[in-house]
Amino acid sequence: MNNLFSIFDPSTNLLNLSLNWLSTLIGLMFIPYSFWFFPNRLFFFWNFIIIKLHKEFKNLLGNSNLNNGSTFIFISLFSFIFFNNFLGLFPYIFTSTSHLNISLSLSLSLWLSFMIYGWLNNTQHMFIHLIPQGTPSILMPFMVLIETISNIIRPGTLAVRLTANMIAGHLLLTLLSSSSNNLPNYLLIILIFIQILLLTLESAVAIIQAYVITVLSTLYSSEVN
Repeated sequence: MNNLFSIFDPSTNLLNLSLNWLSTLIGLMFIPYSFWFFPNRLFFFWNFIIIKLHKEFKNLLGNSNLNNGSTFIFISLFSFIFFNNFLGLFPYIFTSTSHLNISLSLSLSLWLSFMIYGWLNNTQHMFIHLIPQGTPSILMPFMVLIETISNIIRPGTLAVRLTANMIAGHLLLTLLSSSSNNLPNYLLIILIFIQILLLTLESAVAIIQAYVITVLSTLYSSEVN
């Protein structure tokens, strides 16, 4: 089991510096396309995605956040997670989002900022949110406890969801590829076809997980206003 999970360890280093984590910056290589004087197809495609995300996040955040640029924070979060998830599918590129170091840092920093802002500026609303409407008086202490626990574990659930989904697909691909050494040719062709299907599924998972994490963060932000 240690050898199986060692593929996720950042073991490549030079002068005791872990170079695998530099893969988190590879997505920045795609940004200069937006500064071209004559935009290309990649710029139009990415700009189309950003506009769609902006409209959807604006609806999720509500009317109180229409003009303060809050959607661009979540668009940047989506872009960062999407690039790291998708580029991690290429050979010899380290998937940083498969580690809790990255995913928990993102989710915990967002959650803390939401909580600090909500409790300092909308204290009464935050207290009201702990007790759902229509709760019987005898159940109010229990509901406060349940809502508090569910609120505290939110950054952990966001981080574990992203990390687990990234690890699961990579592990499955690794297990299948490691079992191909002694297979006959006709089974090897079937295995390659299955791995292509799994790689397609992982590409969809990379996009979906970036979208899910961003939407949940947007919903958590809308609750503190």
